[in-house]
Amino acid sequence: MRIAAVVLTAGLALAALVSPAQAEADVDIAPPYIDHTEWTSWDGKASLRVYPTPAGRAAATAPGGSLLTGEAWSEVLALQPDADTAGMADQFSCHWHWAEFAEPGKSSWNLEPWRPVVTGSQMLAAHCNPGGPEERL
Repeated sequence: MRIAAVVLTAGLALAALVSPAQAEADVDIAPPYIDHTEWTSWDGKASLRVYPTPAGRAAATAPGGSLLTGEAWSEVLALQPDADTAGMADQFSCHWHWAEFAEPGKSSWNLEPWRPVVTGSQMLAAHCNPGGPEERL
């Protein structure tokens, strides 16, 4: 038996098919959730690359994984205290909840301090990157 989940929100459709046995056997969601972070410059603007661990990726997509968002964000802040802004926290939360569904295995989740603070629906409509295009590696 497979469990199918489809989420429709702000024009995005995300789906996942996971067997219950696979969900229990293959997923280790113990911290740490963040491997490392790195400040870079992209198009002349600051960007924080957040590299999740395999456990972080698994936790983000696991049932109840949204409850771990704060713990994962705390790991980012322990590594990069300068990231403690509302806009970057919102971008991280968006990436935590949606990146592994939209682009599984993306090398990093990129957060930018120059992006505007927007509503949740605007954040989703912008694919977690409000105010400009997404950084591409």
